[in-house]
Order: sequence, then C-alpha cells, then structure tokens
Amino acid sequence: MVLAGTGVVLTASCGYGAAVHAADIPQEQLVGTWTGPAGTSLTFSKEHTFTGTGFDKVKAMADCAHPEKLSNGRWAFYASPNGDGLNLPDETATHGNDLRLSFAEDPTCTVWVYLYGDFGDTEDPSMCPTEDPDAGCPPDGYMKRSEAGNRT
Repeated sequence: MVLAGTGVVLTASCGYGAAVHAADIPQEQLVGTWTGPAGTSLTFSKEHTFTGTGFDKVKAMADCAHPEKLSNGRWAFYASPNGDGLNLPDETATHGNDLRLSFAEDPTCTVWVYLYGDFGDTEDPSMCPTEDPDAGCPPDGYMKRSEAGNRT
C-alpha cells in the first residue's frame, strides 16, 4: 500500500516538474546567443529569426531528416492569442516559458524549446530543446546565455 502511494506521488510530481521550473522570460532576455556543452549554439534576433550550429547533437531533433544541415529559421513564443488556453506559436507574443523553432531548410522540422529557471527564477535561465519538458533535459542538452554573444 505504501509503495503504491509512493508511485502515485512520484508520477504526479514528475508531471509538475516543468511547471515548477518554468522561467517566463521577455523577448529582450531571449535575444542573443545561447550555447550548450555539446557544441550547440543558437543566436536569436528580435525579428524572430535565429541562426545556429550543432543541431545534429540535439536529441530532440533526431526525427528531423538532416539536422546537421540546419542553420537558420524563425522562432515564436507559445501563447494563447485568443485567451482560450490553447497555446500556439505566436510571433506577436513578447514573453513566454517555451518557444518553437522552425527551420528554413526543412519546414517540416520544428523543435519545442523549454525555458527553465530554478523555481521560476528568470535571472539566469536555461533553455532545452526537448520533445517533452516533463521528461527533463539530457545533461548536455541545457543551453545558457553566452555573455560574449550578448554585448551588442
């Protein structure tokens, strides 16, 4: 009985992990360069475009046809533009805790990127391209803002 109850608590708490650690950041904080230990780099512009390298090292992109050839595209925060709770990629949204990348080289390849903060802390957020934020991020999947790339 105790083991069954523990399993329910663990299952429920894992489902809330992404919500607890979500970092709702403004567009101004997203713009710039983010890098990861596996060699992935993403540079976001305020015009909702991005460039990047090392996408073949991102686990969440394994289903894309040729991730090694991807280098640029568009980004959008997920938002509920109609206020109905249905979150969709929306380039007019000025902040968010997750976003979508769509690639110019392969429009069928889109990636969900989750923005993490320690219990919502937005001072030093991380991002993780992921298939499911509740599943967590691989240790080499987290990306942080690169100070050298954000001085413009």
